[in-house]
Amino acid sequence: MYDRILLPLDGSQADRTIIEHVSALAARLGSTVVLLRVLTGPQARFRGDEAGGAEVETCRAYLEQVRRGFEAAGVPAQAELAFGEPTDEIVRWVERNGCDLVAMGTHGHRWLSDMVLGFTATRVQHALSVPVLLLRSK
Repeated sequence: MYDRILLPLDGSQADRTIIEHVSALAARLGSTVVLLRVLTGPQARFRGDEAGGAEVETCRAYLEQVRRGFEAAGVPAQAELAFGEPTDEIVRWVERNGCDLVAMGTHGHRWLSDMVLGFTATRVQHALSVPVLLLRSK
C-alpha cells in the first residue's frame, strides 16, 4: 500500500513521535522510508546545494543517525537534504520523486503560535494529492 514513505524532519521533539510511528508502519508494510530535512538558514537559502558549514553537517549527522535507526529496525531508509522554504521543498520533492505517503510530525501549536510559526504541515497537506499523515508530538 505504502511502498515509499516521505518523512520530512525538522530536528525538533516532534520528530521523535512520527519516527516511532513510521518505523512501526514501514516495518509492517515493507515500506522504504525517505528522510528529508529542509535547511532554511541564510546560507542554505542563498547557496542551495552548495551550502556547507556547521548547520549542514549537523543536519547530515542527524539524518544519518535516524537512518541507521530505521535500518536497525529492518526498514530500508535513505536520507536527503533540501534547501529553502520547507513547504515548497517538500512539495517539490514529492512532485519530482513520487511517494505513496508523506508523514509529518506536528508541534501542536495553538492558533496564535501557528500564525507566527507557520502552517508547514497544513500547507503541505493541501498542496499534495498523495495521502499526508499528520501526527501531533507527545
